[in-house]
Amino acid sequence: MDNILIIEDEEKISEVLKAYLQKEGYGVYSTTKGMDGIKLFQKIGFSLVILDLMLPDISGEEVCSLLRKISEVHIFMLTAKSTLEDRIEGLNLGADEYLVKPFSPRELTARVNALFRRLNINNRETKVYNNGDLEINYENRIVKVKGHEISLTPNEFDIVHVLSSNEGKVFTRENLIERIMGIDFQGFDRTIDVHIKNIRKKIEEDSKNPKYIVTVTRIGYKFGGD
Repeated sequence: MDNILIIEDEEKISEVLKAYLQKEGYGVYSTTKGMDGIKLFQKIGFSLVILDLMLPDISGEEVCSLLRKISEVHIFMLTAKSTLEDRIEGLNLGADEYLVKPFSPRELTARVNALFRRLNINNRETKVYNNGDLEINYENRIVKVKGHEISLTPNEFDIVHVLSSNEGKVFTRENLIERIMGIDFQGFDRTIDVHIKNIRKKIEEDSKNPKYIVTVTRIGYKFGGD
């Protein structure tokens, strides 16, 4: 059973989400405070954290940053903050999805189900590039650069996975959003650009002149140069 942690100070929202997700067969735990959520996360293995940004003790952004220091767990942010800058900040902190309140519990549940369907696809292949400078282990979701394991968020790894397993194929931003986040994703095109920028900082020797994840002007991205 996949466990989900809800960190949400509005108990009515938390109760509704819990009911929907438990009906789908997930183990669901909830708390109203950020630090209580961190403590619970350290005791129990979670596959997903649903995180409100407006918490009574510490901000959801702080919780996200703390979780990213200790885990690559998937994080769905819930917030009333809806500006483009807020969304980009959330993605840069390591969130995988950013849902603006009010939202449909049915939609969130559908996105959770889509996430776990993707995670349960087992790919045992490992690929090595540039004489071992870059290594991608699909089964264990591990990426190494020059022998050193690097930390990618779940969505960042999924982007690397899609592009590298289709080397040379050009994907539009819309293609990647559909493959990574699902066809019903209601975000914005720059979501992919933010993730790509962060990935390049981690795997490219020169992020301004990438050799792995390459921009195809006015179209999108592909893996590998000409």
